[in-house]
Amino acid sequence: MIDVIVAGGGPAGLATAIHAALAGMDVVVVEPRTAPVDKACGEGLMPGGVAALRAMGVQVGGHPLRGIDYIDAATRARASFRHSPGRGVRRTELHAALTARAAGLGIPIVTGKITQARQDEHGVEAAGLRARWLVAADGLHSPLRAWLGLGLPDRRPHRYGLRRHYHVAPWSDYVEVHWSQGGEAYVTPVGDDLVGVAILTSRRRGYDEHLGAFPALLDRLAGPAATPVRGAGPLRQRVRTRVAGRGLLVGGAAGYTDAITGEGLCLAALSARALVRCLAAGRPQDYERAWRRLSRTHRLLTGALLRAAHRPGTARLVVPAAARLPAVFTTVVRALA
Repeated sequence: MIDVIVAGGGPAGLATAIHAALAGMDVVVVEPRTAPVDKACGEGLMPGGVAALRAMGVQVGGHPLRGIDYIDAATRARASFRHSPGRGVRRTELHAALTARAAGLGIPIVTGKITQARQDEHGVEAAGLRARWLVAADGLHSPLRAWLGLGLPDRRPHRYGLRRHYHVAPWSDYVEVHWSQGGEAYVTPVGDDLVGVAILTSRRRGYDEHLGAFPALLDRLAGPAATPVRGAGPLRQRVRTRVAGRGLLVGGAAGYTDAITGEGLCLAALSARALVRCLAAGRPQDYERAWRRLSRTHRLLTGALLRAAHRPGTARLVVPAAARLPAVFTTVVRALA
């Protein structure tokens, strides 16, 4: 019998499969798309995410990131990472590197899509396969999460992400987060002549209209657009628990607060490692506690920033507060990194 079926071959699913293979497990990934897959993503890896990839034997190129800049029309606040840089890397390059590592470990990737399964006390059946465990890594709007009945309703305002790349040389080694009352724009250098610009907002408008709220940033994007606009959302996904029988959730399927603090990829990689450790120890029920521990800082700080961002009166105070309290801002950035 297979040890683990992973439903979804994105970064979270591949990280889970790689950790399972490194732990000596027999694992199969089921994914409907051909790699590499592009997707709306901020594309900034925190130092912890770079270290998590290195622990899996995955190396990526891209552009080094020294820290985070918060910017509004009048103020700037900067915080540098403590010991090692992060990386700005195209989602396609990251996916290709993870796919290559999985292939090097002999992990089969089967073409297909799992939307439901059958489970009993001894195992689970899905996509014509039988395994001891099924890991749902099928994204923010996970069909398997819905099938397992683990999703929760969310009545808060929905937030969405939009991303496009520009053929311009990076002007900074920092991720720039430009704030306005309508949302945030994330500028991530991902190559010697390429930057990604992601908009996070709850307002339904076109990408160019959103970008117009950041005139100083718009002036820098003189080069032609390199990629079409891609979108994702609603971003917030509430989940009852991440373990249900022999099914476990990882990555976006496991729940998501928002991309505002930028460590989604890092959290996915670390959660994948924790999940596999729990399975290897024969204690899958411990994964819920491990996930909550790993995500605690992210959930608390992201929640606090979102509450500020949703209110025009407080959104305009975020960058000035960070500038007036540089030690606090640096501590927060390094805790997330």
